[in-house]
Amino acid sequence: MAKKQFKSESKRLLDLMINSIYTHKEIFLRELISNASDAVDKLCFLSLTDDKVGLSREDFRINLTIDKENRLLIVEDNGIGMDKDDLDNNLGTIASSGSYRFKQENEKTDDVDIIGQFGVGFYSAFMVADKVEVLTRKYGADSAYLWSSSGADGYTVKEAEKDSVGTVVTLHIKEDTENEHYSEFLEQYRISELVRKYSDYIRYPIIMDMTRSKVKEGTEEKPEYETVTEAETLNSMIPIWQRPKKDVTEQEYEDFYKSKFMAFDKPAKIITTSVEGVVTYKALLYIPSKTPYDYYTKEYKKGLQLYSSGVLIMENCEELLPEHFRFVKGVVDSQDFSLNISREVLQHDHQLKTVANTLEKKIKNELASMLKKDRETYESFFGEFGRQLKYGIVSDYGMHKDNLKDLLMFNSSNGDKLTTLAEYRERMSEEQKYIYFATGESIASISKLPQAEVVLNKGYELLYCTQDIDEFTLQTLAEYDGKQFRSVDSDDLGIEPEQNEPAAENSDEVLKFVRDALGDRVSEVVASKKLVSHPVCMTAKGGISFEMEKYFNAMQPDAGMKAQRCLELNMNHSAVKAMAELIGKDDEKAKKYAEIFYNQSLLIAGLPIENPSDYADLVCSLM
Repeated sequence: MAKKQFKSESKRLLDLMINSIYTHKEIFLRELISNASDAVDKLCFLSLTDDKVGLSREDFRINLTIDKENRLLIVEDNGIGMDKDDLDNNLGTIASSGSYRFKQENEKTDDVDIIGQFGVGFYSAFMVADKVEVLTRKYGADSAYLWSSSGADGYTVKEAEKDSVGTVVTLHIKEDTENEHYSEFLEQYRISELVRKYSDYIRYPIIMDMTRSKVKEGTEEKPEYETVTEAETLNSMIPIWQRPKKDVTEQEYEDFYKSKFMAFDKPAKIITTSVEGVVTYKALLYIPSKTPYDYYTKEYKKGLQLYSSGVLIMENCEELLPEHFRFVKGVVDSQDFSLNISREVLQHDHQLKTVANTLEKKIKNELASMLKKDRETYESFFGEFGRQLKYGIVSDYGMHKDNLKDLLMFNSSNGDKLTTLAEYRERMSEEQKYIYFATGESIASISKLPQAEVVLNKGYELLYCTQDIDEFTLQTLAEYDGKQFRSVDSDDLGIEPEQNEPAAENSDEVLKFVRDALGDRVSEVVASKKLVSHPVCMTAKGGISFEMEKYFNAMQPDAGMKAQRCLELNMNHSAVKAMAELIGKDDEKAKKYAEIFYNQSLLIAGLPIENPSDYADLVCSLM
């Protein structure tokens, strides 16, 4: 029997497909099952108008068989089958797709769902098999044919015997090598695993004979075991996201979340959406209630599972989620995505962007709804993922800030509960010029900041920013509803402090003395306009705050990032007046006061003092 050569492509193309197109060898099973599903779809579609088919939808199936002894993996379907011309045209011509032509001819029919488009998926079998045989009989034909090939050298086609319509694809699995372990594809657990991973939602049952140990009857007291073989359906067939929402219980949604994404928490929110338009798709999304253990590590993979007609295309499609919603888990399923030749990534990303934009709006609206209708759940969610939303505002030069600002929450001086910016703004009095905030390691430390006293004494609300990202977030926002954000460290708080008594006449002399005593450790020494009962505080000048200094130095210790230090003195405080009286009389002692004020201001600001031991000795020397 003469061997035929592949019509369109050379050995180089086949080698390219086998070695380059597919990222993982395991993809071959997805492709063969998808082809089988296509064949079944065609005959099922035909049965709607042709009574001679003699099969109903419940009769169609795909069978998998493993023959470990002979190293065979067999994929069998009772679909439309192929004749000799089909074998030449579909298997003899690489990249010729009968499924794609069938889909074009029946594009207005909703009863058929063809997965294959390119006609190259079949050849992925050669990644794991050194020989592939296809025994097939087409519906309506009397003859069957056997197609056989060992790769790029060509193929043979001959008449054969087959009692029923359909196709049997037999893979002769390669022998193991030092670097490749092909025997895994002869293991029941591995094949079952791949079916559930890639083909769980093929609409027809995928059946395989599974062997297991069973206690022999009558030997329960002294168990004796026997091996039994039972047919098992490996796939669930109907995706949970394709079922009407009214037919799915909350528990079923939660069980799917936990099993599919290996989660242990109960989702804070379940989002189902079905969209028809430029891109038609269905999505099932979950907002977790707990931060995954690896969330802030490189190992964490963001993205949604991407399906095309129930077949898994990508495990983690990052393009479907913006970075600020990277915590969302779920699936998206559409027939409209333009897949590339390997069905592994998308050919055109405009469809993906359309879906991503719609999903982003949906997620944002659902979070806003949770905040409004289920405050307790939202606050718990924000405690887990609020930092991510803040990063979203800062990233990409603030382009997402308008979309995210109403989802933010902060602690404040208004009480123990978190507040939104909208709620803060609503409580502002008419004369309050700014939205005030202060940064620090804890609420307790912030509330005792000397520079916060004037704001709190005025009765104005103060946002407590305890996370390293908070100040960056508010600086990126700049303003909310027409009111600018203003740090308590700012020179101008828009508040005139009450002066119970005039400042000392020699204020300028005192400030100069302290400045000279401290040298270049401070950029400026000024009479404070914000201190009330405290003698001193340290504020930052320029664009870098102390919190930014701490953050950048934690990220890059060698960078030497340092904010300009401005020492503020309360000229009416008794301690400052005591120092002032020493100037010109006992300058050495006055310098010690200046050193103490400087170190106190560092401690209050949460900054390290340069030499704790010297500072302790200095204090003791004045006792």
